[in-house]
Amino acid sequence: MKVLLINGSPNKNGCTYTALKEIADQLEKEGIGSEIYYIGTDAIRPCMACRACAKLGKCAVKDKVNEFVDKAAEFDGYIIGSPVHYGSASGVVVPFLDRAFFSAFMGGRDIFRHKPGSAIVSARRAGTTFSIDQLNKYFQIAEMPVISGRYWNMVHGTNAEEVKQDKEGMQNMRILAKNMAYYLKCQDVAAKAGILPPEAENVEFTNFIR
Repeated sequence: MKVLLINGSPNKNGCTYTALKEIADQLEKEGIGSEIYYIGTDAIRPCMACRACAKLGKCAVKDKVNEFVDKAAEFDGYIIGSPVHYGSASGVVVPFLDRAFFSAFMGGRDIFRHKPGSAIVSARRAGTTFSIDQLNKYFQIAEMPVISGRYWNMVHGTNAEEVKQDKEGMQNMRILAKNMAYYLKCQDVAAKAGILPPEAENVEFTNFIR
């Protein structure tokens, strides 16, 4: 069992990484493998709503989104990390995840369904709860159980050293990791006992125009 930790910050080793590293260390103690995936700072094109992914089985834009989807398929759980920029998740992580989740679904690659997910954010001061809600939507749309901590999954600080001083925030990262590990172990036991997720239904797309 292993969890993919997604660093959606432009700063590779900054506040978001510090929180994710705390999670990774705790997951290791729980016997769960993990890897931190850094999105990077290259420009990420937004989804063009071309729906070519339904025909190609992947996003038509040739950048690291398709590489990420291939990699993500190998993992059992996901934790998305982002800094707060202008009161919301970073301008790197949002278009990246929009295209990753949409192209995986439309391309017939149901790799996220029933796998647990969680979101964590870092901020100097405010915008955290909205950003967490914003990121959680990816899990809720993809039929993914959302794993919680004991509070909103956030840390505060202007740099990595300050984040380490946020004792409550860092404790919550460890609690989140323990809860993720517990859920994955429960899933494993259930699967071995023959208790499997429900079969997917064909999606009924409707609108409100009559």
